[in-house]
Formats: sequence, structure tokens, C-alpha cells
Amino acid sequence: MKPSPQANSRGPRGPRGPVETAIEAKLRETFEPLALVVTNESHMHAVGPGAETHFRVYVVSRAFEGQRAVQRHQAIYAALAQERADGVHALGMQTLTPDEYQASGQEIAESPPCLGGDNA
Repeated sequence: MKPSPQANSRGPRGPRGPVETAIEAKLRETFEPLALVVTNESHMHAVGPGAETHFRVYVVSRAFEGQRAVQRHQAIYAALAQERADGVHALGMQTLTPDEYQASGQEIAESPPCLGGDNA
């Protein structure tokens, strides 16, 4: 999937919930992304309807220039510390600089299927 600049995925479970909305707002404020996709993947896991516990984020930002992947991920974890403390169980990340975004073909990696719980 190729994201458009400032894109945001709503996923197959309907409108965005408050956690997804907060994640998007914090990432926009913190990283001023050139492209951003926030996807609630909770439906792929053994959680109840309407859950907001598993997310994937795709962030393209100049803020990542000169940083290794682990530093980028630490920055996202720090920005979303409250959401993680409040029940976000899993957070998949794809973090790119603008140059990496152009070189990557702008493809968003897909999450693997869940191997545990009732939705395996």
C-alpha cells in the first residue's frame, strides 16, 4: 500500500476511536510528518469489539534524519507513553526519513497474522 502525504487509515472496523485519534494527534504534533498512517490492528487479535490495543504507525519525518531505527522507535514510544500506559499493548512502527521514503517505493509493510489467542 502506498500512502498519500498526510494519509491516515481507518482500518476495517469503522470510525476511529479516541486512542487512535490521540495517537495520530501526538505523532503529528511531535514529528510534523510528511506522511502518516495510523492503523488500529486490534481486530486481528483476541480482543473484544471496538478494542484499541494494537496499532501500526507509518511515519515519514525529517525528525528521523541522522537517527538509527532504535532511536526513532524510542522517540515514538516516548511520544505515546500515556497511550501505552493506558492499554496500548502492541505498537508496530515503520519510520522513514524523506529520502528513505522516496527510495523505498513508499510501501507500507503489512503486519504478520496474530499467532496467539482466539483470532489465530
